[in-house]
Amino acid sequence: MPRNLISIQDFSKDEILEVLKMAAEFEKNPSQPIFRDKVVASIFFEPSTRTRLSFETAANRLGARVIGFSDVGNTSVTKGETIKDTIKMVSNYADLIIIRHPLEGSARYASEVSPVPVINAGDGSNQHPSQTLLDLYSIQKTQGSLDNLFINIVGDLKYGRTVHSLLQAMSHFNPRFLFTAPEELKLPNVYKEYLNNRNIPFEETRNLMDGIRESDIIYMTRVQKERFTDPIEYERVKNIYSLTISMLENAKPNMKILHPLPRVNEIALDVDNSDHAYYFDQAKNGVFTRMAIIAKLLGKN
Repeated sequence: MPRNLISIQDFSKDEILEVLKMAAEFEKNPSQPIFRDKVVASIFFEPSTRTRLSFETAANRLGARVIGFSDVGNTSVTKGETIKDTIKMVSNYADLIIIRHPLEGSARYASEVSPVPVINAGDGSNQHPSQTLLDLYSIQKTQGSLDNLFINIVGDLKYGRTVHSLLQAMSHFNPRFLFTAPEELKLPNVYKEYLNNRNIPFEETRNLMDGIRESDIIYMTRVQKERFTDPIEYERVKNIYSLTISMLENAKPNMKILHPLPRVNEIALDVDNSDHAYYFDQAKNGVFTRMAIIAKLLGKN
């Protein structure tokens, strides 16, 4: 059976650290065409900019050829082809498949029918493990360690797949969490139970100012219009938080602001010039981290 990355829990703590170490090596020397004989399929059933382009850049820097699609309107899916048949077909052409799909569980299903490794590039509001690994790499680079950090996660904690993956990954490293969200977007109970079972402390608040002073990381998230079935509910919460430069006056010197992007209004433009802003560097880190993920799944030790 091929090795896949569908959930961040598919990797042990040691494997996570191995990927981060490999990412640091790729950052030092990003052009390493070690997979000239490989083909990577990038199949995106849902819009994406950063994730798709960084995966494809990563594959290109590793020497692999990239095939795939980013618009299902131009594929046989519009003719009624099932995801099983699409995966079976694509696996005939590629040595590894990167998939984004709006349905939760779709990536896991793809991995079960694919004879080649599958990477989940986001399945609905479920998981986004490659984003989590680049988040961990960004945290490690800026804080010097992943251990014993206070992490304030803000915004859409209900539908935010990056949030769900991040808290599971950080559970290896003795964190403390503050979850900042309105009632409508609170962290689902299943993840609170996950943290409780591992004796990981967390608090919840609705007030963005509550955790800024003691945070090592503030992880901002977008309120995702595409996840709402009720447009009235979305309108009620869409601009509920906006982090501005004036809010950061008492922040710790080491504090960094992360965001999986794209942002809308949740981080003001004046924050971009702050020493605390790290979200664009975070996106750049995605190439090196995804190089490491592809390399690991294709058998580089």
